[in-house]
Amino acid sequence: MPGNKRNYGSIRCFHRCLVAGYDRRIWNMKILFYDTKKYDRDSFEKILPEYSDLEVEFLEADLSPRTAALAKGYDAICAFVSSDVSEKVVECLAANGVKLVLMRCAGFNNVDLDATNRCGITVLRVPGYSPEAVAEHAMALALAVTRRIHKSYIKVRENNFSLVGLTGMNFYGKTAGIIGTGKIGAAMCRICHGFGMKVLAYDMYRNPSLDFVEYVDLDTLLSTSDLISLHCPLTDDSYHMICTETINKMKDNVILVNTSRGALIKTEDLITGNRNKKFFGIGLDVYEEETNNVFENREDDILESSITARLLSFPNVIVTSHQGFLTEEALEAISRTTLDNARDYENGTIKDINAV
Repeated sequence: MPGNKRNYGSIRCFHRCLVAGYDRRIWNMKILFYDTKKYDRDSFEKILPEYSDLEVEFLEADLSPRTAALAKGYDAICAFVSSDVSEKVVECLAANGVKLVLMRCAGFNNVDLDATNRCGITVLRVPGYSPEAVAEHAMALALAVTRRIHKSYIKVRENNFSLVGLTGMNFYGKTAGIIGTGKIGAAMCRICHGFGMKVLAYDMYRNPSLDFVEYVDLDTLLSTSDLISLHCPLTDDSYHMICTETINKMKDNVILVNTSRGALIKTEDLITGNRNKKFFGIGLDVYEEETNNVFENREDDILESSITARLLSFPNVIVTSHQGFLTEEALEAISRTTLDNARDYENGTIKDINAV
């Protein structure tokens, strides 16, 4: 396909966890990693010597119906947030003897759990690696769009020191509305509280550690918040929760941030709302139709969809490349939890996602 940078050839970086004195008669679990970038390999290879019972091979190619057969001879595969773990892929993995799917991320909405359950494949994930990493990125996006950092950076690089178009607003004394108060949402609540903001939250389950947060219904949060940040999973109920109906309930000049899942927002409605001057700023680390773009270098390509280009055309919008998780601390936590999951599976001491 034009513009597809993935290499399906022999682009494999092989790493065997063998240490001096290691007994080769002991069975090693063999794991094939899909869609690995340099930062993935660096993070995993740093701790692999501690996991001498695991044998790992890295592929740059992502998991798909085309590449699933490469897992033949492996006990497990490791996939990421944008990997295709659909029914067809799962059936191919099962036919090639794979018994374990390791997701090195928190989300698993890209995994067909009915298919893995039917095929007897266990699915494990990393439910919490560094909630502060994502929350801090969410606040970074909020601050950047609020203080027009992206515009100022470009202007100054062109020796333009004019302040026209750079007027921002204070967060101190304003109201933050956090949708979803799990670990990441809770971290975002604490950051906003530290900025001197009143913090409102909407969640089916209240977080007892957030005694400074006022839980309200969604309509109240939408209508009274100056900053709205999304920190909830993508489900049938939350799909397109931000749409024309909910956007119309928001205050004018609201700031909207999404570091969770792109499909929480109906993009066409977001674009319409922004054209109608509803938003002071929009910060997106995730967005609809990101699958072909996320983690890929497409600087020489013409994008198939106009949605991303339309978002980027707005001066009050910042889009980043699904990088909220990308800190050294988070990568280490992801690596360690993923390999611990593999080891615990060997020992029979861990639950499948299907059983949770």
